[in-house]
Amino acid sequence: MKRLSICLVCTCFSLNLWAQDSLQNLASDFWAWRAKNQPFNTDDVPRIERPAGLKRSWSAASVARQRSNLSVFQTRWRKLDIKGPVQQEVDYRLIGSALARVHWELDLNRRWQRDATFYVDETMGAVIDVLLPPPPFDEIRSKELIARLENIPSILEDAKANLKDSAAAPFAKLAIGSLSGIRPELQTVARDVAPMLAEDNGKQLGAALDRATAALESFRSWLEQRLPSMTQHTAVGKDAYAYFCKDVALYPFSPEQLLAMNRLEWARSVAFEEMEHGRNRNVAELKMFASVDDQIARTREVEAGVRRFLAEHGILSIPDDVPHYTARTLPAYLAALSGFGELDDFTGPSRLHQDSVRWTPNPSDKLGYFENTIAHDPRPILVHEGVPGHYLQLSLGWRNPDPIRRHYYDSGANEGLGFYAEEMMLQAGYFDDSPHTREVLYNFMRLRALRVEVDVKLASGEFNVDQAANYLATKVPMNPDTARSEAAMFSTQPGLAIAYQAGKLQITQFLADARVRSGDQFEIKAFNDFVWSNGNVPIELQRQEWFARNPPETRATALKKEK
Repeated sequence: MKRLSICLVCTCFSLNLWAQDSLQNLASDFWAWRAKNQPFNTDDVPRIERPAGLKRSWSAASVARQRSNLSVFQTRWRKLDIKGPVQQEVDYRLIGSALARVHWELDLNRRWQRDATFYVDETMGAVIDVLLPPPPFDEIRSKELIARLENIPSILEDAKANLKDSAAAPFAKLAIGSLSGIRPELQTVARDVAPMLAEDNGKQLGAALDRATAALESFRSWLEQRLPSMTQHTAVGKDAYAYFCKDVALYPFSPEQLLAMNRLEWARSVAFEEMEHGRNRNVAELKMFASVDDQIARTREVEAGVRRFLAEHGILSIPDDVPHYTARTLPAYLAALSGFGELDDFTGPSRLHQDSVRWTPNPSDKLGYFENTIAHDPRPILVHEGVPGHYLQLSLGWRNPDPIRRHYYDSGANEGLGFYAEEMMLQAGYFDDSPHTREVLYNFMRLRALRVEVDVKLASGEFNVDQAANYLATKVPMNPDTARSEAAMFSTQPGLAIAYQAGKLQITQFLADARVRSGDQFEIKAFNDFVWSNGNVPIELQRQEWFARNPPETRATALKKEK
């Protein structure tokens, strides 16, 4: 009876809470919950700040709790049913699509049940996440690193239970390969990081690393033993993929429509790259930097130059207090773990005063596709990843006056904006002084177009990982290691590779429609400022709000102005 009374009290409390609910309260509760439960992954955009000392779990009970909590959030969301003003409608749809992403993760893509690389991300991705910001390692950060290492054995036990009956062999092979050198890699971390930790945390780090290493090696062996009995099926399927495009990413077109548009974009990129190549046939090739110090100095110089260019050409506003996107020499402890994530630190909402850092290896002919580009000219990657791309967009997004919009949402807006930034700067003339750098940008366009085909065909089962890697290596072209890394990431995270092209196409169509509807009243700087400040919000929602706030000029108004 006592237990029943407690349940009734809790139920009444919940109903009373919902009766007083608001979109702001729901969003605040949801984002706090999401910070505890959002999976780690190898992409650099969706990193979020998480509660310190959080012990993560993917046990059956934990997954059941996530589903139950999601159901509560969905019920709260449906009960609100916001209608106007437009800002609230956009916020309402944003939260709805963020809830749809959780459903996608738990019940449709189900990486936690099918994909062994998911648990590599949950363990090693969590570790590299702590290591990416530059030293020093204070007491809080030191303890967080140790806590995440100590969490690894239990997470991998959850992995074995979850993957036992439904693991996909191609994903397992990727996980086995990524963990093949885990012992020497973590030994490098122990050697270089332990002396930097606060107080006596260095000794604790060594013990935690030993246990983590043993657990990761055991997980690798477990996968190897079970590999022959695993399914070869990896495709998420057309229906689930269509759900992602429509309900999660809020794309205004189907995967089939995107493929058709993308083939035209691919043809455009190939044609322009060939024209640029012919134009530059007598121009000396770009030279590789003589040293990483030269590359770092040049990055600092061009980052300042980009800011001046944006201001002088009236393209985009950058507040004076936004720090810089910088390059630093890649330390051995991060180099050892470079296969577990992107080496950008974009800071975060609590570190808005800190510079962003791209950890940079020594220039070499052995570098991969993107790093080789930076070793000759840092600007193509800088405008995508740094300024005016991801770092600036995230920094401005975290400052948005609407707290609902300050959180990472989905890659369509972010990666689409980064790709749009490249073409924006190209068309504005920023790369006029470097003909061969323009060729690089057209080759980037070619890659982003091919990624769409790879993403859609991996999701539908028309491509496997090997076929996707070979397709990228030969069609971009790009080095085989980078091609395989791309194919692996996109096979495990359907929808990620289409974000670049889908987002850019939406932004350029949005811009064109805004220009036509506003006529001579249109200002590119005002448009870009709006998109950048809302860069965590799907483009389709940004478009809805923009046109509600900026209705087209009527013919009568135009005639009145003329008189």
